[in-house]
Amino acid sequence: MSINTQAKSNSQQQNTYLENRGRLLVKCPDKPGIVSVLSTFLHTHNSNIIESNQYSSNPENGTFFIRIAYHCDTLLETASKMEKDFEQIAAAHNMEYSFNYLHERTRSAIFVSKEPHCLMELLWEWQNGDLDTDIVVVISNHEDARPFVEALGIPYYYIPANKEIRKQVEAEQIRLMEQYNVDLLILARYMQILTSEFVGHFENRIINIHHSFLPAFIGAGPYERAYERGVKLIGATSHYVTNNLDEGPIIEQDVERVDHRDDVVELKKIGRTIERRVLAKAVKWHLENRIIVEGNKTIVFH
Repeated sequence: MSINTQAKSNSQQQNTYLENRGRLLVKCPDKPGIVSVLSTFLHTHNSNIIESNQYSSNPENGTFFIRIAYHCDTLLETASKMEKDFEQIAAAHNMEYSFNYLHERTRSAIFVSKEPHCLMELLWEWQNGDLDTDIVVVISNHEDARPFVEALGIPYYYIPANKEIRKQVEAEQIRLMEQYNVDLLILARYMQILTSEFVGHFENRIINIHHSFLPAFIGAGPYERAYERGVKLIGATSHYVTNNLDEGPIIEQDVERVDHRDDVVELKKIGRTIERRVLAKAVKWHLENRIIVEGNKTIVFH
């Protein structure tokens, strides 16, 4: 078999794999039999469960959460009927749910300011095929990142931003999000505060990286304040953006140990490494439908 023929065969196999795989996320009041109801439903629709993760906040009158990955040989043809049939089950058990399909790739936009390390990490993961999304546009209030973004064939928009022109800036950003049909916004150290009107357009679809271990050092200058406080651990937090600054549902956090020898410059250097890995993990888990938002918390099925 020639190399081209083998590559074509591998591509066809991958497409078939994606077309036949789905994920079902459910949140509902906990009670006996929920897992049985869901597994029976999938079995009835000729679907094989290949991964299942569940959690109950309290087995007595708590909330039940589950993520099920499944395979169905005829998923493309039967997905609509499955969703329609599921409506009755969802109503009977007061379920909030979503069906997600692997062949429907998420379209992502990245917002960045001057520091490129988080952007570069995401682009690297994307180039490696480890970030299952299409990065369709990058938007920045600085020109610094343009060369290496455009070198990858990704459109780059420079939109100056400050609090005096925030509304018109966000109007242009929303227009671009609609133009590129964006599903997910990633703030890769985008150092501008978003208005409630903007956030309202993308509920639970904006992921931010904050350069501290929240709730410590909310707001600007966390490394400077950490140094002044003499902390022994610094960290980073990735969270969904809400109208409360740096207080949205937390997706992932990590820390590194530091000591009295580390000045602000060294803290920032260590912090950049943490920020990169924390944001990349959070974005991956969102793309893999591993997150269910509950109030101001998240259930993350690793």
